[in-house]
Amino acid sequence: MVNSERRPRPRAFRLDGGKPAGPEAASASTDEAQKAGPKVIHPEEDAYALEAEAAARRVFRPIDDNEKAVEAAQVSGLLRRYVVSWGGLFWSSLTGLVSLAVGLWLTQLVEDLFHRSPMLGAIGLALAVGLIGAAAILCIREIRTMMRQNRIAKLHIALAEARANDDAKVARLRLRDLCKMYEARPETARGRALVIDYSKQIIDGRDLIDLAERSLVLPLDEQARREIAAAAKRVSIVTTVSPRAVIDVIFVAGQAIMLMRRIAEIYGGRPGLLGFFKLARSVGAHLAITGGLAVGDSVLQQIVGHGIAARLSARLGEGVLNGLLTARVGLSAMAVCRPMPFFAEKQPGVADVAPFLFRDKTKN
Repeated sequence: MVNSERRPRPRAFRLDGGKPAGPEAASASTDEAQKAGPKVIHPEEDAYALEAEAAARRVFRPIDDNEKAVEAAQVSGLLRRYVVSWGGLFWSSLTGLVSLAVGLWLTQLVEDLFHRSPMLGAIGLALAVGLIGAAAILCIREIRTMMRQNRIAKLHIALAEARANDDAKVARLRLRDLCKMYEARPETARGRALVIDYSKQIIDGRDLIDLAERSLVLPLDEQARREIAAAAKRVSIVTTVSPRAVIDVIFVAGQAIMLMRRIAEIYGGRPGLLGFFKLARSVGAHLAITGGLAVGDSVLQQIVGHGIAARLSARLGEGVLNGLLTARVGLSAMAVCRPMPFFAEKQPGVADVAPFLFRDKTKN
């Protein structure tokens, strides 16, 4: 075969329009690559691995001072166990002795009635059985209400810890307990359905608790705020027009008792006698811890309220101050009885629930 008929050797061309590179250029580029050393290939970062690492290193968010005050008040009252204390031993012994004395007195009374007449003895025995049965039912109801109060307080603390830790598993379990606790109340049906639907979705623990608060607990907050506003208005008006200080004291105390029982009923059940004592102890502890001021009130609001009371007459000033005291008691009961802390919603203050107490009535 003639050399002129041979096919030309393949050559390399530059895409940028440069001159073709021959064997010399190829060898030069190879030498430069050898001098530069081996090429290092960096692996790409896995987004899922980064997310898992961030979740593992998630920082614990401590519980704020307001929530610590509420939990301390609950432990001192609603979650307090009197059986293991000296006070519990005293009241248990006293209750046992009184029960024995009443039992012996009833037995002697029935025997005396039977000595007088069989008919009177039968009537006395029937009345004694009815009295004992009613007392047993009241004791069972009292125990149930106290257990329900303890359940709400423990649920409150558990949800606070779950949100601080962003624990979705614990949040779902506790929210399921919350929905079960309100399943007998028709007005909470829509909120419970939303919470159950949210629990089935892939949502973080904090976001899930915030959504549950807005869907289920916020309507209950509105009822409690209306009750606090109504009680504060009644106390303010009655204290202003009442002729005696004794009437003021009795009415304010009665309204505070009714308000605490009503708020407890809104959030989980009306307490009995012993349950109310524990609730009152928690409310008093919360007022003492927070310095007698409802959490969320600013110093400016207190100064404005004091200035209004000073410019008004003595009776009207007393009415405003008693209304403020009633509103603070209601807000403390609201914080203690609530099944979860204030997360998504701001904790209300006196000016939020009873703004009429801060109006300057001298301008009317």
